[in-house]
Formats: sequence, C-alpha cells, structure tokens
Amino acid sequence: MRKLIFLLLLLTVTVQTWADGKVTLTAEAPEVVVSGDQFRLTFTVNSQSVKDFRAPSITKGFEVLMGPSRSQQYGSYTINGKTVVNKSVTYTYILMAGDAGTYTIPAASIQAEGEKIFSNSLQVKVLPPDKTSNSSNGGSKGSANSSRNQAAGSRITDKDLFMLATANKTTVHEQEAILLTYKLYSTVNLQQLNEDMPELTGFHTQEIDLPQKKVWSMEHYQGRNYNTLTWRQYVLFPQQTGKLEIPSVKFEGIIAQRIASDDPFDIFYNGGGFEQVKKVIVAPKVNITVLPLPAKPANFSGGVGEFSLTSSINATEVKTNDAVTIKLTIKGSGNMKLLNTPEIKFPQDFEIYDPKVENQFETSSNGVTGTKTIEYLAIPRHAGSFTIPPVEFTYFDLKSNSYKTLKTQAYELKVAKGQGNADQVIADFTNKESVKVLGKDIRFIKLGDTSLTRKGDFFFGTISYWMWYLIPFVLFVAFVIVYRKQAMENANVAKVKTKKANKVATKRMKLAGKLLAENKKNEFYDEVLKALWGYISDKLNIPVSMLSKDNIEAELAKYGVSNELIADFIHALNECEFARYAPGNENEAMDKVYAASIDIISKMENSIKR
Repeated sequence: MRKLIFLLLLLTVTVQTWADGKVTLTAEAPEVVVSGDQFRLTFTVNSQSVKDFRAPSITKGFEVLMGPSRSQQYGSYTINGKTVVNKSVTYTYILMAGDAGTYTIPAASIQAEGEKIFSNSLQVKVLPPDKTSNSSNGGSKGSANSSRNQAAGSRITDKDLFMLATANKTTVHEQEAILLTYKLYSTVNLQQLNEDMPELTGFHTQEIDLPQKKVWSMEHYQGRNYNTLTWRQYVLFPQQTGKLEIPSVKFEGIIAQRIASDDPFDIFYNGGGFEQVKKVIVAPKVNITVLPLPAKPANFSGGVGEFSLTSSINATEVKTNDAVTIKLTIKGSGNMKLLNTPEIKFPQDFEIYDPKVENQFETSSNGVTGTKTIEYLAIPRHAGSFTIPPVEFTYFDLKSNSYKTLKTQAYELKVAKGQGNADQVIADFTNKESVKVLGKDIRFIKLGDTSLTRKGDFFFGTISYWMWYLIPFVLFVAFVIVYRKQAMENANVAKVKTKKANKVATKRMKLAGKLLAENKKNEFYDEVLKALWGYISDKLNIPVSMLSKDNIEAELAKYGVSNELIADFIHALNECEFARYAPGNENEAMDKVYAASIDIISKMENSIKR
C-alpha cells in the first residue's frame, strides 16, 4: 500500500510543468555552408499537442534530400522542489547547398494547442567551393571539409594558416576612433596560439572584450574556404598627426598534424597518430594617416565624435548653507575617456567642492559609447538672487567635419536667509575664486567749502599735530586689549576646540572626498566616522572615548538642538557604519554617506547654541 501511494505521489509531481505558457516554433540551420555541402534544417515546437505542420517553400538555393522527419523529445528536471517537464516535437530536413549566394528560408507554421503559430525565418550564406579542391578533385563537390583536411606529413604553408590585421579606417582625424581587428584564417587543426602584442606608439588604446569561448565561422577568401576567428580587437585614438604605423605582430601556432606512416597497421589501429607542429605566422603592419583638426576654439573640450549634453539642478530656491547640486550628463560615442570636464561658473561667494565624475563606458566594435556624469556641489553663503550661467561643451563632429557647441540652460537661484552665521559653513576651498576688491576705482570729486592755510604757518601745536600722537596711542591700547582677550581665549582649551570644530571637520571631509574619488572604501568610511565623532567631541567638549549614541542625545538637547536633528545625526552614524559592510553598489552607498554627512554637520553647526 505504501509503495502504491509513493508511486501515485511521484506520478503527480512528475506531470507538473513549470513553463511560461507560451508555445513557440523555432527554426535552426547553419549560418554559413559551402556549395555542395549537406546540412540539417530543423523546426522545433515546445509542445506535443500539435498538428498540421506546414513547411516553407524551399526551392531556391537548396535541394531537399530528405524530410520532414518527425521526432519527439521528453525531459524533466527539478528546480526548488518543483519538477519541470519539457516536451517538444522536431521536424528535420536534410538539404544540399546549391550555387553560392545568400538565401532566405521563409517561416514555417503549425497548429499548437489550438493556436496557429509561425517560426522565425532564416538567412543562410552559401560559399563557393574551393578552387584548389575543384582542380584536384576533378570538379567534384569540393566541400569546406575537404579544404581543411591537412594531408598527413605535408608542409603547412602561409596559405593554410595566417593572420590578417585590418583597420576600418586608414585616414582619420586626430582623436578619431579606429577599429583594429586581428583575424585568424585556418585550414588546419590549430590547438594553441600565442602572441606578443607590441606597444602602439602614438595611440590611446582600448581593447574590446571578446568572448572567452572562441567561436569559429566560415569565410571564402582568395578562392579557398577557411575557418575564421576574430582573435583580438582594439579601439585606437591617435594622439598625434602625420603618418603612424601599427607594427607587425608575430604569432606562434601549435598544430596537431597527422603523422604519415607506410605501415598499414598504424593506420588501422590508431589512424596514423598525430604530432604537434609549431608554425610562426606574422600579421602585417598597418599604416594610418592622421589629419590634424581644424583650428581649435578656445573652449574646445577635446571631444571628437558625436555627443549630447543635458543638465539638472536639485533646487532653485534654497537657504544659505544649503547644498546646491548641478548634474551634467554627456552622452555619445567617441573619445569619451579623453574629454575635459566642463566648468560651471558659480557666483563668487559660493563655496565650491571638487566635481564628482562618474563614467559608464562600453567599448565595442562600434567604438567607445556611454555617458559621463559630472556632479557639482556648491553652498551659498549669503542670501540673494543669483544666476548660474549655462555651460558650453564644444566638440568636433565627424559627420559634418566641423566644431559644434552644446549649451545647457541657465539657472536662476533664489537664496533665502538661513539660521546661524553664514560664515559657519562646511566647505572645500580647493576651487574658491578670489574676492574682487570693490570701491577702489576713481573716486568722485568732493564739492563744497575748502579751508586754506597761509604758506609759512607752523604745524606745531595744531590739532593735526596732536592727532599724530593720539591716534597711535589709541591703536596701541586697542591692540593690547584685543591681544590679551585672544590670549585668554586661547588659554581656554575647550573654547578653542569648540570654535575650531567646524574647521577640523572640514579638513576631514575634504580628505574623505579624495578617498571617495579614489574608491578606497575602508579608508573613506574611517575618515567620515572620524569627522562625525570628532566634530561632536570638539563641539561639546567631551572626549571621544566618553561619547556614545545614548549620551549624545542628552548632551545635544542641552544646547538647544531639536530632536529631529539629533535623530538625523544618529541616523548618519548608523548609515555610515551599515554602508561599510552592506552589499550592493559601493559607489552609490559611499556617495550617499558623503552627502548626508556634509548636510548633517552643516545643519548641526547652525543649531548648536552657546
């Protein structure tokens, strides 16, 4: 009884399916064949509830030798405790390729589960037979396989195995992308290939990532059919003008070749055996002519290709000490990695941070494409209305052979008065502009009565005379008073630390910003934590060793800090500690922690009352 129950349960589970419910009819055939070759054409439907299969009309370019033959497939496997059952039906044809050319096999149709569905169409390229095999075989079919069966013990020539180096352009402008391809042609049993790529002087070089698993294809070249393989591909950007040379490259191939033997027993028992033969092949050099760009405009970005430019701002109405973020996005194809970073001309009294640049590039046979995102962070110190001018990006357009200038929109920024002293701002002064000297132009002419002194009158005893003594004395007394006050304040270590808390935090956040740009994760989080803990330690005059998240809340409350801001500060500490070990996008987490830390210190500086 138990055995019967077990069999019923097993049967129930086995018949369960995990399919997406979509029935498809898929056609498959080789992409390239040789005239006279036989090959399979199959149509597979992922269901067995089928009828009325209608094959396409195959009359041009191919001869139907057999078909259709029908076969059914059944398989099952288990995923997460669920048994998936695959059922399919395949219709197979045997075709023979006719004259050389490219032919299209139309779609087939079938009734599957009450619905009529169609397959994909196919395009098959038919190569002509080898000229060598036609002559040697007396005009026989000359299939591709006959050209690639190396005779035992025969010498491997440069026509049996060679490498071609080709550039898609040989005359280009400076910084224009060139696709360099090394393609292997073989009619032998190549097992290994080694090369020593030389330095490409005068070029900025980026290699294209090709699949690790090499895939051979067939190609007719100079009267023979070869197995071909794209071995290496590079995108080159010439950095100088004139005649440049891509040097020849030496390759060493290891080939498995059948051993010639006169003993018939060797052939009968082991097929004659194989030996490894080394063959040196040399890819020819390529000459490139690089034309100079026309006279470059003053604001030229260095870009050559095709680009677009967009911008955005986080807010147009802010308060003093609030961060303003402008993001520029350059998208396109060309020498993306060699572009100069555009500059935004913020108003003079804005504190400006170094821009953060994020690149997302893809190198392929189409060149280098992608986006370059530049994020600018600035903090206004004073209230008022400001205009952030548009950003210009000038590049050389290859389609029109001329310079084009892209321009973003201008932003009108309204800054309201915030709390606290406007000078108390966390800032990075690496890009701060010099303050202009105002009111030093030609002064106006003073009008009104002017008293004159008769020539020869004595200066001694006049008011001016006594002022020369009085003013220096008053200045000296004021200097002594200010100096003594400053000395007394410096003697108060706690007060000095409190005043310098913002400055120390600024230096640490500046160092954290550099570590963020260098993508040093552990060092970055250590420096941000030091800035946060050190700032509160100096501001509250409590040693770091005596601080904790619990007593921070009580101490900050004593200085009039709101509960919401205290919670934000505790959250910033937790976020920093969590992001250090959290999985996911590390760059995004680091950017978030950096921006949050700057914002919370700036708010805390304006809120702590003494």
